[in-house]
Amino acid sequence: MASNPHPNGTCASQAAGVTTDVVIVGAGPAGASLACFLTSYGIEGIIVELNSTSADTPRAQITSMAAMECLRDIGLDTILEKLATKGDCMLHTRWAHSMAGREYARLYSWGNDPKRKGDYENASPCSPCDLPQTLLEPELVRYATLNGFSIRWDTEYTSFEEDRDGVTVRVVDKITKQPYVIVAKYLFGADGARSRIIRQLDLPLEKHPGGGPAINVLVKADLSHLVKYRMGNLHWIMQPDREHPDFGRMSIVRMVKPWHEWMFILLPTPGSTLESKPTKEQCLKHDTPAKIIRVNIWNINEIVAETYSKGRVFCLGDAVHRHPPFNGLGSNTCIQDAFNLAWKIAYVMQRLLTTYSQERQPVGRSVVQRANDGFRDHRHVWTAIGVTLPTVEGRCVAIKELGADTSAGKDRRLRLQAAIAQTSHEFHGLGIEMNQTYKSTAVLPDVGVFADSNDKNSDPILYHIPSTRPGRRLPHTWLNSAIPSGLVSTIDLAGKGGFTLFTGIGGDAWKTAVAKLSSSLDVPIYAFSIGFGQDYEDAYFDWARVRGVEESGCLLIRPDRFVAWRCREMQGDVSWAEDSLTRAMKAILSR
Repeated sequence: MASNPHPNGTCASQAAGVTTDVVIVGAGPAGASLACFLTSYGIEGIIVELNSTSADTPRAQITSMAAMECLRDIGLDTILEKLATKGDCMLHTRWAHSMAGREYARLYSWGNDPKRKGDYENASPCSPCDLPQTLLEPELVRYATLNGFSIRWDTEYTSFEEDRDGVTVRVVDKITKQPYVIVAKYLFGADGARSRIIRQLDLPLEKHPGGGPAINVLVKADLSHLVKYRMGNLHWIMQPDREHPDFGRMSIVRMVKPWHEWMFILLPTPGSTLESKPTKEQCLKHDTPAKIIRVNIWNINEIVAETYSKGRVFCLGDAVHRHPPFNGLGSNTCIQDAFNLAWKIAYVMQRLLTTYSQERQPVGRSVVQRANDGFRDHRHVWTAIGVTLPTVEGRCVAIKELGADTSAGKDRRLRLQAAIAQTSHEFHGLGIEMNQTYKSTAVLPDVGVFADSNDKNSDPILYHIPSTRPGRRLPHTWLNSAIPSGLVSTIDLAGKGGFTLFTGIGGDAWKTAVAKLSSSLDVPIYAFSIGFGQDYEDAYFDWARVRGVEESGCLLIRPDRFVAWRCREMQGDVSWAEDSLTRAMKAILSR
């Protein structure tokens, strides 16, 4: 790689300054979780954060099972579950005239639909939870700084230079006004939607017209007297029978802490420029005692970077995928970016590192589209209720029509019902969370015929169909011992910084090969046999239904718990198994 000289003529690796393994710019969910995952491999580094503290507003909130599985790998899921809100607090999404007034419709959300609960329970040992960013970020930072990272608050990233040995990161201490440099092997840009690192790398961005501005109003108000019959963490408030200021045609009321802290998300009239944010006094016009904590303007974006990395610089999180919060995909995608990247940095093969962008960029693109499609889906609800009509008189007619015994009334009711049902793709989008499929040189495609049903999915956004096809996440099933001693998830047998091989009866040669190969490659590989009389018993026969290979075959799982390779059945002795596994591992690791 060509050397980029410093202005003073020295190469990056020769610059004086602090030296560390890696530098992460940004202490949000992407940067802080990456630091956590890197520490599990013994990697140390410095987080550079422009602000003086973690998030001071809730921002991202819904934490998915897919993200919790990543955090479970380092034991953080238990701590975060204790901080989170779960259960009935997430029961519904509602559409109503006001928090105290009439309700237009409601929908079960986040796995609480009786028809969908089994899908969620079968998909993961984890559960979705409501965890505001104000609680998530400090815990991630705490874990990272207790395990090998330091954080520089009030520090501004300015630029970097790179040579073949590493990167030199230039920063400024905002308190002392003193600039200094940090020399590291890699730089990670987790510096958000206004990423300076993305601009310096000149990474191309795929942009679509956004949905305009929105306003967050953080409010403290005790609404506990209202929620008994309105249980849920998301409430769309629409009052078509009233005139509204341009800054707030309708709002989404999101629970932050039950039931005394709320985020009111105001959606302005289309075309409104919002040259200045509304005052607290303008926002506070109701009878309920309330205190406005903060008012912020943000934009509904539809942007994804076309590639996530260049040289020794890797970007993740909102720096590379920017979208509205619909489907709750924001911080969850950030955490999964970090989990995918961490093990590759630890295994540190330059060709392997190119697979980070190959695998995560298509995910980012699909997440950006789905989040914006989720926002667009709500327009059908607005139209059915009449919110989008230009006059109060017309909107009142539409509301009255919803209850009319006329063909027009019936048509409007059917449109509302269909529109609400379509929002299930946001509030029960288990598929978009769990069906991610990686294609890269770190995944070896099947050779031969496998019994696999993962293509038979009537709606890949709504439904998750587990599969062991290479590139898919390891399916969760519960295992036990012959003399029951407690259920163990396949998820918990894999990960922990190493590769994992699963086999069954007739696959002993794989386990012998693993022991030899782990030593010769100097890579941790663990092996488990599942079946009658094996290391683990297939307690409910779910593994037999989903494993996709014969009992003597094998599945090779990467440290991020995605299937890297599978072999349908044992076709020889230990030597054959060792040769087959060696070729697979070397191809995956680009050796």
